[in-house]
Amino acid sequence: MRKHADYQRVYRDGRRRSVGLLTYFTAPRIDNLDSVDQQANAGPRIGFTTPRALGKAVDRNRIRRRTREAVRLHLADLTANVDLVLHPRRTVLTAEFAAIEREILRVFKQVQAAPVLVPARTAKAEA
Repeated sequence: MRKHADYQRVYRDGRRRSVGLLTYFTAPRIDNLDSVDQQANAGPRIGFTTPRALGKAVDRNRIRRRTREAVRLHLADLTANVDLVLHPRRTVLTAEFAAIEREILRVFKQVQAAPVLVPARTAKAEA
């Protein structure tokens, strides 16, 4: 995810959950999937947030790199058509990479298992 509006929609319409090393927000992906090109791009979109409270830029960038790599390695495990925003905690900075991978897999399994709920605002707009 790249647009600020997408992040805001996930925060507003999505669900918040926490696991050991991070908090995540998830919402059903809302796109106009009429064209063949957009259907080919259907699937999960993942965004990352690392606020200044997590440390200086060097620390935040390291947290982001480690989280991004764990997601890249296990992205095939997430097939749900959702928008997912990962908000790591400062402990990601000192955690072993295997622990970060386990947490990402745990998040992906929870997202896969959760029913995709369409927000009330979107359901009214489609009717």
